[in-house]
Amino acid sequence: QVQLVESGGGLVQAGGSLRLSCAASGRTFSSYAMGWFRQAPGKEREFVSAINWSGGNTYYADSVKGRFTISRDNAKNTVYLQMNSLKPEDTAVYYCAARGSGWYGTKPPEYDYWGQGTQVTVSS
Repeated sequence: QVQLVESGGGLVQAGGSLRLSCAASGRTFSSYAMGWFRQAPGKEREFVSAINWSGGNTYYADSVKGRFTISRDNAKNTVYLQMNSLKPEDTAVYYCAARGSGWYGTKPPEYDYWGQGTQVTVSS
């Protein structure tokens, strides 16, 4: 069992930055691939970024490539999402998720555990 708690969301102006954190419980965090997803009102949950168990491989949605950076610190059981050059269309609830396979996926059903989400609002 893995419990995930996101933090770091908030209100920021367009062009600004935020860093989201996701703290995981459990001693097997380093064996999980981790992902970030987001969901805007009235829209489906969409993939943002993912990282494999070691942190050696990452993947990004085209919409955030070059602006967002995912990383993890297995010693701290934490995964991060650095978000730069934020745009109003990045406004959403951001969720982190853990996948039992050490390799990442890009679809919500591929993930086993989810956090409660953190709101990110980007004003124009």
